[in-house]
Amino acid sequence: MSSPRAATERPLSPHLGIYHFYVTMAASILHRITGAALYFAVLILVAWLLAAASGPAAFDIASTIVGSWLGRLILIAATFGLFLHMFGGIRHFIWDTGAGLQPGRRDALALASFVGAAGLTVLVWIAVVLVSA
Repeated sequence: MSSPRAATERPLSPHLGIYHFYVTMAASILHRITGAALYFAVLILVAWLLAAASGPAAFDIASTIVGSWLGRLILIAATFGLFLHMFGGIRHFIWDTGAGLQPGRRDALALASFVGAAGLTVLVWIAVVLVSA
């Protein structure tokens, strides 16, 4: 049996105080979150398709929900999540080839994935607004 003193002398590992925030860490966490969130986005898509197949009344209800400010916000977030997850996969593919593993390049690829996802999201929603106008 260990003494109370021996327990206090043991190191606390892993200790959260030793971790530093890195862009690649945020990109990795968000890659996992967006991967899980895309399941819910697919459920929204399936519900919309089922409403379209069920007839005009069901489709009108679904369109009203999706067309609301909250529905559009969710769709914009899902679009961003889709593109961020896609760019995260491309980033990992690049790393799998052995390229981009240097400290500066890792961060640049992670930042590029955020910028690319944001840019494509804006472009898609500009196109949506132009087509629906």
